[in-house]
Amino acid sequence: MPTTKTLREGSTRKRAAILSAARELFLSDGFDRTSVDAIAARAEVSKRTVYDYFGDKQTLLRAVVDGVGESLITTIRRTLDDTLAEPTGSAGPTGPTGPVEAGDLEDALVAFSMRIATDMLDSAEYATLQRLVRAQSGYPRPGENPLADTPEEALAERLAAFAAAGLLDVPDARLAADQFLALAFGVALNRLGSANAAEDARVRPLVVEGVRTFLRAYRTR
Repeated sequence: MPTTKTLREGSTRKRAAILSAARELFLSDGFDRTSVDAIAARAEVSKRTVYDYFGDKQTLLRAVVDGVGESLITTIRRTLDDTLAEPTGSAGPTGPTGPVEAGDLEDALVAFSMRIATDMLDSAEYATLQRLVRAQSGYPRPGENPLADTPEEALAERLAAFAAAGLLDVPDARLAADQFLALAFGVALNRLGSANAAEDARVRPLVVEGVRTFLRAYRTR
């Protein structure tokens, strides 16, 4: 069970060193075989400091996973801004390619999906997250997944902006986001076992057809 003791905020440098050491050792040696002593030695801190900052090894694993997850969420938000810039007149930032117009919507949604299917799913950060999550059976438990809901909520906000601009008919933006992700990536995951387009050329046509199916359901008539 994770500790319930009051933890120290402590030194930012020491905290970062502990997290870096734990991440490296969890990946190289596995969670079960990594000792707190080894983490402390790699981080050049005392074993007591590790316990004071994180309480126990399971809480430290969660902190490492959360850190990697936050990095991936940043990537997702940046990809949204780069590929799905909000339409003209919406109250939000526009990406470097300019706002998305009605005729560009399919291409923009495909571009977003393919960036996720390549830059993110083929990234070292994503591979690290998957390996860390598998490091201990039963983790993350409900409510402890660092990516839970956040990508869907970020996409839902952008789809709602497209609806406000009259490009989509989206009564429920979160449901639309869930369905978009299921259509764009679900078939590849079910059929191929992965949606990593950098490793498998069969992913792209499945993503494209998923986007087109989504637009047939949600594009403004």
